[in-house]
Amino acid sequence: MGRIFEKRKHKIFARMDKMAKAFTKIGKEIAMAVKQGGTDPNNNPRLRVAMQNAKGVNMPKDRVEAAIKRATSKEEKDLSEATYEGYGPHGIAIMVDCATDNPTRTVANLRMYFDRSGGALGKSGSVEFMFDRKGVFKLDKQIVKLDEVELDLIDLGAEEIQEAEDGIMVYTSFQDFGNMQKGLEEKGFAVISSEVQRIPTTTKELSDEQVDDVLKLIEKLEEDDDVQNVFHNLA
Repeated sequence: MGRIFEKRKHKIFARMDKMAKAFTKIGKEIAMAVKQGGTDPNNNPRLRVAMQNAKGVNMPKDRVEAAIKRATSKEEKDLSEATYEGYGPHGIAIMVDCATDNPTRTVANLRMYFDRSGGALGKSGSVEFMFDRKGVFKLDKQIVKLDEVELDLIDLGAEEIQEAEDGIMVYTSFQDFGNMQKGLEEKGFAVISSEVQRIPTTTKELSDEQVDDVLKLIEKLEEDDDVQNVFHNLA
């Protein structure tokens, strides 16, 4: 009985940690959106996307409003966006999107994570050529029926459409991200999340033991408060 309780407790804490990280990430997205385009989501597409994503992870409305208000404060530090890249253990290509108020700290931490894992933080462009930037949209399949909207999605620029367990996944080129976002809004489709991802053009197979080495690094990177997204070419 005790083991079952401990497992349940571990799962609960893991879920809470994941939720806290998601809220932190979206809070930063909101802050950068407000700094860039103001507090009115009607006139700020990036803020609309951030608020939409907040809803998708069940971020409380009061926390969203607090994040918007905090972003307008003169005491709030400005965040800069940067992408770092390198090789993890066993030659796995990794790209890390960050939002930070202290790039020097961020680079030092990332270099430490890579070095300790047996990898190395690289120069700009060292692995970027192995990834394509794609717009990725998740639609609520409980509301949106794929057979009814597929042609509309293609007209809006969808390159690939997949029906997954937790939603309908729509992929566009990076250049078509804005058009797709606007089109989905105009048509009133139920969007759970919208984001730009880096999709590997090829992936690399590793043994189970080697995969564990890579996952340890990825987990360490994702735990860092400055890190927004981690992409890799691990199969």
